[in-house]
Amino acid sequence: MKVSKGRFGRWSLGLAIACCAAAVGGTAFAEMGQPAPWEVTLQQPASPVMQNIVWFHGFMLWLITLITLFVLALLVIVVVKFNAKANPVPSKTTHNTLIEVAWTIVPVLILVAVAVPSFRLLFLELDIPKPDLTVKATGNQWNWTYTYPDDKIEFTSIMLTDEERAKMNPVPPRLLGVDNEMVVPVDKVVRIQTTAADVIHSWAIPSFGVKIDAVPGRLNEAWFKATKEGRFYGQCSELCGRDHAFMPIVVRVVNEQEYEAWKKKQQVASRMRDDSYASAASATR
Repeated sequence: MKVSKGRFGRWSLGLAIACCAAAVGGTAFAEMGQPAPWEVTLQQPASPVMQNIVWFHGFMLWLITLITLFVLALLVIVVVKFNAKANPVPSKTTHNTLIEVAWTIVPVLILVAVAVPSFRLLFLELDIPKPDLTVKATGNQWNWTYTYPDDKIEFTSIMLTDEERAKMNPVPPRLLGVDNEMVVPVDKVVRIQTTAADVIHSWAIPSFGVKIDAVPGRLNEAWFKATKEGRFYGQCSELCGRDHAFMPIVVRVVNEQEYEAWKKKQQVASRMRDDSYASAASATR
């Protein structure tokens, strides 16, 4: 069976379009703040830092692709043009000043083009603006304890079982739902401080572009400014023992009014918990 070049070309084009649609579709319809099946790109950005990371990722992808195609073209030209059959009398040229200057200057310019946005991104990540809110995340085997030092709030966040998850509305992604979510207001600078009570953990939320180690005896810090409301999921990103895969992180971003209502509720719960601890301690004396 013969296939015409035109038909083969149309089939190839159709296959390429289908592959691209599948790749793009995996992210185009992905929910904000959580992983999606067949996702091939970064999660949708929900903070200024992540927006810059996504831009830099795209910039580097195009740059690397162009360099790869250029090198491939050079290899093809050399193989086709400079072989014994096509060129029986080999050239004895040993120097070419123009080419030597070009292959020195062009790589330098490429490195500068990479370094400038790279350093800008690093400074953006590390230079923490004046925070509107500070939250301390303490890694434990295998859960997270969140402390709001300015508001006297503290609670532990533990992964939901499948039975608990099924009762939630909406139902959170499997292995990512928690009983107590970290709550922050939208469009506010949040300073996240991390430490650990036992081994090294890592607090990470991909949509915010944040990944910071939680080390026993040390207090590390990073920041994010959530630009969209919703739930954003992450996981402990440092191998920390048997249940490392069951340490999800959930940040719920709400408006200012919802945050104030949540804060008052948590403060009441924290006071009641402290009173019960004090009563239990006095009863044992």
